[in-house]
Amino acid sequence: MATKKSRRAKSKAKKPARVSRRSIAEPKPKPEKARKSRRSKPTRAAKPNKRTAALGGKSAPPPVNALLKPGPVRRLHPRRRRSQAQPRPGPSAVRRRAPVLSSNPYESGLARTPANYQPLTPLSFLKRAAVVYAEVTAIVHGRQRFSYAEFYERSRRLASALAREGIGKGDTVAALLSNTPAMLEAHHGVPMTGGVLNALNTRLDAPSIAFMLDHAEAKVFMVDREFAALASAALRLAKVKPLLVSYDDPEFPQGGVLEGALDYEAFLSGGDPDFDWRMPEDEWNAISLNYTSGTTGSPKGVVYHHRGAAMISYANIIACRMADRPVFLWTVPMFHCNGWCFPWTLALLGGTHVCLRWVRAKEIYAALAEHNVTHLGGAPIVMAALLNAKPEERRPLSQKIIFVHAAAPPPEAVLGAMLDAGFDLTHVYGLTETYGPAVVNEWKPEWNDLPKEVRVAKRARQGVSYPAVDELTVVDPKTMEEVPADGATLGEVMFRGNIVMKGYLKNPKATEDAFAGGWFHSGDLGVLHPDGYIQLKDRSKDIIISGGENISSIEVENALHGHPAVMFAAVVAKPDEKWGESPCAFVEKKPGFEATTEGELLAFCRESLAHYKCPKTLVFCELPKTTTGKIQKFRLREQAKALS
Repeated sequence: MATKKSRRAKSKAKKPARVSRRSIAEPKPKPEKARKSRRSKPTRAAKPNKRTAALGGKSAPPPVNALLKPGPVRRLHPRRRRSQAQPRPGPSAVRRRAPVLSSNPYESGLARTPANYQPLTPLSFLKRAAVVYAEVTAIVHGRQRFSYAEFYERSRRLASALAREGIGKGDTVAALLSNTPAMLEAHHGVPMTGGVLNALNTRLDAPSIAFMLDHAEAKVFMVDREFAALASAALRLAKVKPLLVSYDDPEFPQGGVLEGALDYEAFLSGGDPDFDWRMPEDEWNAISLNYTSGTTGSPKGVVYHHRGAAMISYANIIACRMADRPVFLWTVPMFHCNGWCFPWTLALLGGTHVCLRWVRAKEIYAALAEHNVTHLGGAPIVMAALLNAKPEERRPLSQKIIFVHAAAPPPEAVLGAMLDAGFDLTHVYGLTETYGPAVVNEWKPEWNDLPKEVRVAKRARQGVSYPAVDELTVVDPKTMEEVPADGATLGEVMFRGNIVMKGYLKNPKATEDAFAGGWFHSGDLGVLHPDGYIQLKDRSKDIIISGGENISSIEVENALHGHPAVMFAAVVAKPDEKWGESPCAFVEKKPGFEATTEGELLAFCRESLAHYKCPKTLVFCELPKTTTGKIQKFRLREQAKALS
């Protein structure tokens, strides 16, 4: 047992040494080396943040408050040190407080929460329309009618059926469908699962379809029975084995059979009409995939995000002058840039979709008259169909109809005839990479009084930026400086904004090149006019726009070179009154093949190309070349223009 004396000794040993008040109030300064060792770390390159990203990767100037803080490290909010037990200063100590740096009051206590922030997406448009416009006719297809309540229910059923098959975030659902209710439902039902809709061009050949199915890793393939043979041929070439769903259009019964496919209506009936679909976690999530026409080889997959799809939906209303309850006739293919995103746009205003499988004059005039159509769109071929209609196909129009036309502007005679026929014209321009229309020729009323030649010149211009485009200009691609606004200096048309694509699927190099310098490079060459309107002058990759479809001159030339009689071939755009532009081929034959005919070569092209890509005109001649042997295409363009 410890004695009383030993216990006192232990207690005394535990007491800390006594510290004077002076030593606490005025601590001895530590050497610079010792003080610095706690915080000094190897210098690292600063990670990019929102400020640096906005400046193209350059360092942003420090905030004013940061400049007031002494020392080499400039921080608006100094890093807190871990608290350590410190002796309490005595009453004689002088307490000095470090200066308090003010913070931005608009970023304090004002956090982003589900109550005040939701990702932008067009999916919420249909949900709202099902309540606000529940009984309004959303879709007209022949004898079929669907209200907005039914449209929303069927889209939810589709989403539920797809989800039961395992479709979720990032899964691709391919659709080879005409402008039908099923295609409209796919635009909503597929992204309701988090999946990505890939609307395929019904005019493509089997190898192209097969490439896209494989590249997109399609999990489900929805096919209109009209295209069953095309889909079957593509599936034989493709590596993927998607779930097949066949749509049998009751307004156009077909005998085509897709082996092993589920019936679309049966597939829908198994879905839940009250399916609890989810909003995207992030508005940057992909909503759709659209393939380009393959100007330099295999087509590129252009990815759209929810934010862009929502933004262009709002912009379409403004640029196309849409009022409450518009009626839109589907002459634009829904596989083309998701139908310029109008499948999502119309729900905002309770608009009616009037479906149309084919662009035919009689059916167009009937729909315009019977459904009181307010808007339609398309390439000059749609105008040609209307103007060249037979008298018995025409119907009198009581309403003013807005025609939104894209591609190359048609001749003044065509524009005048369209105006006389009761159409109000709006010219737009864009690319697959910009969700469709991104430029609009904002026509000013005072221009109607200008002399004819001046009006024609203004009609030929592409215009100014769409409401959802932040910046549109013409830039020297080498210096990245804007060209003079003189209407003469050539440069590349470039875009910035929320309706520029997310990027190219599985192609980071192409994406990086397209966004070089912080701008989207369109590849189209044009000029900038003094009033800010742009005008295209040429296409850097020799794209031919025929009936709204992009045709690669390189692809057609490669097909021609496959024939044993062809020594040299060059393809350029030839002005076409019906199609806007059409492929015109100039061919130089090999010696000994003088008997080869135009018909023989055209038939050869049709074996390897989609028919709309085949030359409409073929000329045998010696091709003009430079001293180095390069074909002078500018001279061929002049010849093609003369032929028209």
